[in-house]
Amino acid sequence: MTNPTGDSPVSVEVIEGTFDLAREGRTGPLGEMIDAGVPIDVRNPRGDTVLIVATYAEQEHTVADLVRRGAELNALNASGQTAISCAVFRKNETLLRLLLEAGADPDAGPLSAVAITEQFALPEMRAILDEYASR
Repeated sequence: MTNPTGDSPVSVEVIEGTFDLAREGRTGPLGEMIDAGVPIDVRNPRGDTVLIVATYAEQEHTVADLVRRGAELNALNASGQTAISCAVFRKNETLLRLLLEAGADPDAGPLSAVAITEQFALPEMRAILDEYASR
């Protein structure tokens, strides 16, 4: 498997380990992997980025670090989901606000954050999206 920029190959084991770190909220070791050359927007076979996985796993510190490092906020996985749509689905106001503050697009992708609020009847999450849209 190669990284998204087409540079040198990144082994499947390294990629799997990187996603495990994101899922487990092991921010320090994940940052070390990125510093060592694993692309911040590397993708797993489902098209997820580590930001999407960390958001779905509700790893606040890891998400904040990935945002600070410049992770692609609006990357789509193979299902058309983004990190912000994962925050909405998980009903995580803290992560939703963090991603919105960073500039994530609530309308990105076919399963956008806005679409998730409608599909799963999440008016409290929609209210937060509307609050940021009116700024």
